[in-house]
This record gives sequence, structure tokens and C-alpha cells, in this order.
Amino acid sequence: MIVDPVGEGAFNAAGLRKPIYPVRAALQEHLQEHGRYVPLPLTYDDLARFDGLMPMQRPDGKDSLWSSALYRPADLEGLYPRLVEMYQLLTSDGRPIEHLRVASIDLCPYGNSQPFRIRILNQINDNHDYFYVKRADASRVYGLELEHLLSPNRINFMYQGNTLVEEHIIGVPGDAFIAAPEQYGGHLNPVRLSKEFVKFNERCFVRLLGDMRAYNFVVDVIHDLDQVQYRLRSIDFDQQSYEGRSRMYLPQFFKENLPFVQFAQRAISMESVEQYKSEERALLRKRAKLADDQLHSLLAVMKDDPIAPPEHTAQLASELAAHHGDPALARARSMGEVLNLHLARQLG
Repeated sequence: MIVDPVGEGAFNAAGLRKPIYPVRAALQEHLQEHGRYVPLPLTYDDLARFDGLMPMQRPDGKDSLWSSALYRPADLEGLYPRLVEMYQLLTSDGRPIEHLRVASIDLCPYGNSQPFRIRILNQINDNHDYFYVKRADASRVYGLELEHLLSPNRINFMYQGNTLVEEHIIGVPGDAFIAAPEQYGGHLNPVRLSKEFVKFNERCFVRLLGDMRAYNFVVDVIHDLDQVQYRLRSIDFDQQSYEGRSRMYLPQFFKENLPFVQFAQRAISMESVEQYKSEERALLRKRAKLADDQLHSLLAVMKDDPIAPPEHTAQLASELAAHHGDPALARARSMGEVLNLHLARQLG
């Protein structure tokens, strides 16, 4: 319910960084079968051999979470061509794209996957794009696959060994957008923004994607004739089916998202909230049906994959059993089982 804002669920249950879970053989086979496993020209460890880091500042002069990675000139000579090749694999199936070069390599040491952000520049028109090289984490892989299958968004990523390569997701960080929405996209449409937050909130809960604080999703502003449309897109998938508390899968309960909640309270009624939630579940049913084979394969692998502490699994199974009035859920022994049963109850 969107009008019950910040409570206990606003805080990380343990206050600690989530561990990285390895991509096991069964998940790797699933990725191979569905075109996600790609022989890569370099690994995460190749990029991790930098000489130093230089903190980067935001346009307002404050420190950002990113630092420029510094390498020896001889190392850069080997890295740059392989990074361009990696970008071509991600965007054009490896077909050569002329006039591309690497403009910068940045690192965010604070994230779970400690991502490298690669800036690629087209020297003909000075247009640039980004992609990310991260430590492979099974939680994130499941999150990316579920986003691709169940959300309105398509996700492009590649995997090999300990390396995950992802495309850049365009949008304004949620916290920056809600602080000054009039700066992005001209005329603000309060009802449409609130509708999208309700639908985003429902999607996250149905597929059990946690930690969707305002800085972990972006707002994509889309102009539609004389109006403005919005889409909220997750950019952090590390907490897929990890937390034990069910509130952690509802963005409405994070204190960082309170401005979105208060905005929706003023703009739409509870009747509208229930309507939008019902609409989103209907769309999720259709997406799940269209992706039935791939989704079934993913959930079958996930059922046998230990991607959360046993106590988290037991707590979430118990809370969702109470939520659905279904004692069978309380007997689930893995996050994959919990998600499978939860999806059946939510979309059945």
C-alpha cells in the first residue's frame, strides 16, 4: 500500500555489504543456452591492475562515488583495443564499428560489484556512450535476467568467468529527479509520475528485487505529443531475492523514497493505486507467459542456488506465507523456491 511510508524496512537489515555469490555451473549453462555467455577479450581482473585512483567531482564541485583509474601507458596500449572490442560485442555482436576509442576508465569502489565505467567516444561526431565491467555476482545475474523477462525493459549484458559486462541504462537518478523534477522534461505530470511509481513498486515486490532506494533507480522522461510520460528503471540488481524482510522488496518503505510516496499521496487516490497495481500484475502475467520457457529454466536453476543466508530465506518465506495466507510458502528452503511460489500467488 503506497500510503504507508517509512518504517523499519527503510534500513538495511544487517547494515553490511551483501556478499558476492559465485555463478555456479547450472546458472552458467542457462546463460550459455540463452546467449548471455560470451568469450570476452578481457576480464575484470585485467582492469583491476591499475596503479592508482583519482577522485572525481560532480558538476556541483562535491565528490562523487567514482574515481578515475590510472594505468601505466604500456598497460593502456593493451587495454584500449580490447575495451573497444568488448563494446562492439555488447552493441553490435562483435561487428567492427569505425572511429571508436576509449575516453576514460572509472571505478566505483563502494558498490557491491565494484564496477568499472568505460566511456567510449565516437571520434567522428564526438558522441559518447558508456558500458560497465563488474565482478560477476549470481544475485545480480538473476536480477538482470528477471528484469529482462518480467519488466517492460530489455537488458543487454554478457558474462564469462568472474566478469559481467552491462550496457548503460539511461535516466536521471531518482533522488536527483524528485528533488527538482521541473528541471527534467519540462511540464511535470504528477498523476503519470505517481502511476509509474506505484507500478514500479508493484514490479519490485512481485519479482522480489530489494534495495530500490531512490539512488538505485533512474527516471526516464519520455515526451508523448503534448504530455510527458515516465518510466522508473532499476539500475542495481545486487539485492535480488537476498533480504529476509518482505518490506525490503517494496520501494515505498525506504526513507530515501519518501518524496515519491508523499508526491503520490497528493496526486492520486487509493482507488487509483489499486487500479494501477492490478494493471501491472496483468502485464506481468503476460510477460511471464511470453517468457515461460526461459523463466522456468531460470527459476529451476535458482531453486538449487544458495544466494542468501538460510535465516533470510526462512524469514522471507514465513512473512510471505502470512501475506498470502499460504502455509506451503513457509516450507520453502531456498530463495528460488520462495520466488517461484510467490510469483504463482501474485500472478495466478
